[in-house]
Amino acid sequence: MDKIYIIGVGLIGGSMAMDIQSLNPKAKVYGIDTNDAHLDQAIDLNVIQEKATYEDLIHADLVILSIPVDTAVKVLPKILDVISDTTLVVDVGSTKLPVCQSVESHPRRRNFLATHPIAGTEFSGPKAAMTGLFQKKTNIICEVEKTTFKLQEKALKLFSDMGMRIRYMNPEAHDKHIAYVSHLSHISSFMLGKTVIEKEKNERDIFDMAGSGFESTVRLAKSSPDMWTPIFKQNRANVIETLEEYINNLKGFKALMEADDFDEIYNEMKNTNHIKDILNGIA
Repeated sequence: MDKIYIIGVGLIGGSMAMDIQSLNPKAKVYGIDTNDAHLDQAIDLNVIQEKATYEDLIHADLVILSIPVDTAVKVLPKILDVISDTTLVVDVGSTKLPVCQSVESHPRRRNFLATHPIAGTEFSGPKAAMTGLFQKKTNIICEVEKTTFKLQEKALKLFSDMGMRIRYMNPEAHDKHIAYVSHLSHISSFMLGKTVIEKEKNERDIFDMAGSGFESTVRLAKSSPDMWTPIFKQNRANVIETLEEYINNLKGFKALMEADDFDEIYNEMKNTNHIKDILNGIA
C-alpha cells in the first residue's frame, strides 16, 4: 500500500502515518483535514507529504478515517462512494456501532474495516503524533467478516507490523465494554479536575500541594472536548449505565465514611487491589 490518505491529521491518524512511512519508505502520505493549519503543520513535521481532497481518494490504496465520531458517521459513506474497488478504508473511532450502522447497506461495505486502536495520550493535533505509539497496544476489530478477505489480510499485516495485538468483537459489545474502561475514566478525570478547580478559586495554593497521584488521575482532563463530547453522545446509553454503577460505588464509600466503618473501607480497597494482577497480566 503505497498511496495513503489520512483524514484527520491528529494524534492517531498522524501516528499511523509516521509508522507507515517508517515501515514503507516508498509510501506517500496525503492529508485531508478541515483545519488547513493542521495540514501545514503536518507537512512541516513530515507527518504527511501533501494535502489532498476527497476527490483524490479514487487513487488511494489505504484511507484512514481519524475524525470525531459524530462526523465520521456522515463522512464514511461519502468516502466509500468515491474510492476504487481495491481501496481499504479503516476508521479508528472510540465508538463502533454507529459507524458500522452508517454503512451496513453501502455497496462498498466490503472495502471498510471498523477498528479501534486502544492507544493515545491526552494531547491532540499533528504535534502530538509519534512513531511507535501502537507498540504492544490492542486493536479491536469489529465485523471483520464483512470486509473482503484480501483487504483484511492487508490490514492485519499492517497492524501487526505496527506492533499491535488484534482482538475481535461485535460493535455492541465493544461500545459497552469501552464505556467502562475508557469513557468512564475520562469522565472521572474531567469531574475531578472540575472539583479541584472550583475549590482552587477559594484556596489559591491548592495546586502547590498536588502530587503525582493527582497529576496522573487528572491527566485525561487535558483531552479534547471536541473529540470526547461526540463520543459520550454516541455511546450515551452505555455511559449512563456505567455512571450509575460508579456513582453508587461512590455513595457506598461515602456511607462507610459517615458510619466510621474503616474496616470495611480497608476491605473494599484491599479487594480492589486485585486490579494490579489483572493489569499486570495484560501488560
